[in-house]
This record gives sequence, structure tokens and C-alpha cells, in this order.
Amino acid sequence: MGVIVVAAAAAGLWAQTPAVPEVTLGPGLRPVPDYRKLVAEPPAPELPDGFTSLFNGRDLTGWRISSTARHGVTPDFHVMHGMILGTQRPLGGGGLLLTERSYRNFELTMEVKPDWGNDSGILFRTTPEGVAYQITLDCLPGGSMGRFIGEGGIQGTVSATTIPGAAVAPAPPAGGPTTDPGMAAWKREDWNLVRLRVTGDVPRATVWINGQLITDAIDSTNHAVGGMVEGPIALQVHGGAARWQPGGFWRWRNLGIRELP
Repeated sequence: MGVIVVAAAAAGLWAQTPAVPEVTLGPGLRPVPDYRKLVAEPPAPELPDGFTSLFNGRDLTGWRISSTARHGVTPDFHVMHGMILGTQRPLGGGGLLLTERSYRNFELTMEVKPDWGNDSGILFRTTPEGVAYQITLDCLPGGSMGRFIGEGGIQGTVSATTIPGAAVAPAPPAGGPTTDPGMAAWKREDWNLVRLRVTGDVPRATVWINGQLITDAIDSTNHAVGGMVEGPIALQVHGGAARWQPGGFWRWRNLGIRELP
């Protein structure tokens, strides 16, 4: 078993804000995320007209942490500096933060700022376990941003096809830094505006990242559990150490929803 050695903080600091301790890790050990390193961000912009806030900026009212999620049951969703923060705890263990309400047809908007190397996603029509439709937000090498897929028990069954004539972003040229249109639109280590529209019993999902249309696709049939046509929306912290940067965070703010007929 490895040994953790923590250096003492400088004298007098603990009476104010504790300094982040210096940590030396033995073989196989990884650092625990430290919220003290997080700083306040510039104020979030106002929600667009017609949208209702999903997050009050103070606490997780209207949300609940799943106790049965397949990626893990981390309790580490917190509110700080007007943001929802999510990370793995224990390391390798992910989780889901679900809306208490269910939604059918809607348009969702949010700002997100992940540390590079951390995998998340937006789930809709989800079960508490995370069997759901998903919009990928794989903020890591080789990841995809804004793709419409199945998650959990319907993973691999969803066969979403692009709506004919949809002016989605083309794939970047071969040989470039990425071949993923969503990743090409992404601003690393900065706030990104993600907008999702879901309509239809057989769902059509339209995704914009920073104003760029990334996905406009419809499933071949309704693959949701039991054919459900409404359900909670969830924010994901992906499980597994390979999909998460040690000590990393996802940040969400300015979450709003507009229900559609």
C-alpha cells in the first residue's frame, strides 16, 4: 500500500483560509479533488427569454442525486460560487444528478466548464439507474461532443440518423487536431454554451455548442425504457478512472428549460 505524506501548512494560514496541502502520493494512489482550489467565476449571463431556471445558484433544490446509478453513486455534487460542481468520489466512481421533475418535449440551455480529461453527458428520459438517451460531452482525448446515443441498457440500440437537409457542422479536415465537429466547436478550459432541443415520442434531438449546430437526428423507434415519452433530465459524472482526470471537476451554471408542446 502506498504512503501519503502531507506537508504542514505555513503557520498562521489555518486561521484564515486553509492552504491546499502538498501531497506526495505512493504508487497507485491518486489525489482527492480539493474544492479549495476553485475560484469564483465572472457572472453568468441572463437566460434567454421564455426559459425557466433549473438552478437557483445557491443549492440543489429541484435536483436529486441518484442512489442507484450504474456509473456509481458519488455524493460529490455541490454548489459553490453559483455553480454546480461534480467530481468522482471515490475515485473511479461516478454518478447522476437528476431533475425532480420529468420532461417530455423541451429546449434546455446550460453553460459548462469542465477540466480537460473528464467525461460527462446530458441524459434525458432517464431512469434513476441511468438507462437513457444521452447527448455526449466527452471532454477527453478521442471524445465526442454533442452526439445523440443510447446509454445504459439501451446503449448500442439507438440508431439516430441525421435529419435530411440539416445544416450540421461538417467534420473537420482529416489530419487535423480533431475529426469531431462538437470538439472543434469546443473552447477548452472555458465556458461553453450547450443547447439541446428534444421533441417527439420517437425523439428527435438537436444540439448546438457555442451556437454551432452539431447534431439534428432522430431515433429509428422509441428505445426508452418501457417506451416512456417523458422522464427526468440528468447530469452525468462518468464512472471509471480512465474517463476522469485525477482531481478534476465539471462545472455547470445558468441552466434553463423551455417546455414545448
